[in-house]
Amino acid sequence: MITGNQHAGQKRVALVTGGARGIGFGVARQLARDNFDLAICGVRDPSDAAPALAELRQLGAEALYVQADISDTAARRKLRQAVREKFGRLHVLVNNAGVAPKIRADILEATEESFEWVLKVNLQGPYFLTQQCARWMIEQKKAGPDWRGCVVNISSVSATVASVNRGEYCISKAGVAMATRLWAARLGEFDIPVYEIRPGIIRTDMTGGVQANYDKLIAEGLLVQARWGMAEEVGKAAAMLARGDLSYSTGQVLMVDGGLALQRL
Repeated sequence: MITGNQHAGQKRVALVTGGARGIGFGVARQLARDNFDLAICGVRDPSDAAPALAELRQLGAEALYVQADISDTAARRKLRQAVREKFGRLHVLVNNAGVAPKIRADILEATEESFEWVLKVNLQGPYFLTQQCARWMIEQKKAGPDWRGCVVNISSVSATVASVNRGEYCISKAGVAMATRLWAARLGEFDIPVYEIRPGIIRTDMTGGVQANYDKLIAEGLLVQARWGMAEEVGKAAAMLARGDLSYSTGQVLMVDGGLALQRL
């Protein structure tokens, strides 16, 4: 296996979960522009991800798609192994893949099945994928001290903003926030920063079903910047972290929310 200094002159590699659509694709596209090669995963058939991969390749990236559900233990192993076989190296992990509850139910009525599904995808999956990738990153760091890498968790303002009709989602994102702190503390000795990005109301297919509701809230003054956020704006934030622009800021939270979480009188 090629590791360490043998990669001098090769492009850095980023793994973006859920990277073929929505915020994940916004991140992957910006990383491609920043000269990264890319591995992306998702639950959709590879044919559905083909247009996204074609665009990444047009931007100059070598791009790999792996059909993998990050909530599944075997699928996470398959994903990491596929990246290792294709590229032989990994510098950046972006934990982006996530789901919203299939039914927005009041917490007095919500089901255990929904809670378990959302927590497994949004929290358990990225937590243990980080474990796998962190071990590999440490291996690369020991093999070549000039190796640089990081982990970026895409969370949500829902980590701290309560929505009683999707409690399982809020709890999952609050868990991601603590996971960021835990991994930042654990990987500090290897100089591998771990960050959290908290997007607000971002225009994606996930928010498409509640567009009218968010349009109303925005018009009523919910945000300081009275507009939807775009996936590309989250992508630029993630790319800044992946490049190493904030290399001495491990454990920090970057808000990309138009001022939603800003307290106002």
